[in-house]
Amino acid sequence: MSSHFYEVALFGEFFSRDLKPILNRITLHSESSHPMHTREIVFEPLDAQHQRDVGSEPIILRAKKELSEPESAWVLYSYLKPESVRVHPEATVRPWSTCQVVGDALSFAAALGYVRRSQIYKRGYVFRRGTLVILMFQQEQVDPKTQQPIPAHTDTLWEVEVKTASPIRNTQETPLSHSVNAVLEVQLFMKGLLDLRRQDL
Repeated sequence: MSSHFYEVALFGEFFSRDLKPILNRITLHSESSHPMHTREIVFEPLDAQHQRDVGSEPIILRAKKELSEPESAWVLYSYLKPESVRVHPEATVRPWSTCQVVGDALSFAAALGYVRRSQIYKRGYVFRRGTLVILMFQQEQVDPKTQQPIPAHTDTLWEVEVKTASPIRNTQETPLSHSVNAVLEVQLFMKGLLDLRRQDL
């Protein structure tokens, strides 16, 4: 198991009316922030349904591209099933792998035997705090004709992900508990404004 890279994360959501106080508190506890606008395409294996039928969980691939940086490359990544709540009750800890794709990520995924399942656009902010990133965004729908994002309705829920900025190994130098404690600190200073919790994805 130690050969795996992991992500440690907490999740939350809130209504638009609470945006300002939440934005202010996260900004206060972060080193930097910038706007984000990403396109994310989800792929599953051609035989995903068969895998589910026989009781195994197919490996889902996600291709992600930052739209606000014209030069940004597609990043292809995949999460495995989160570790059990018994092992990590306070935060979501899941093995993940990632690779930078030069050129067309969509053809690359197809060549691996994957089909496109869905796509979403996310628009909001990214904050850096030590080894963590805090993503705060609204999902945008896709116009079926143009395949372009449609700006989110003002009442669209905001989503928050607090997670390790890069994949980490569970070693003596960098035990997972350090990252769990880091996300729990964010949970603590957001208390009363935003409920951050573990979730099984």
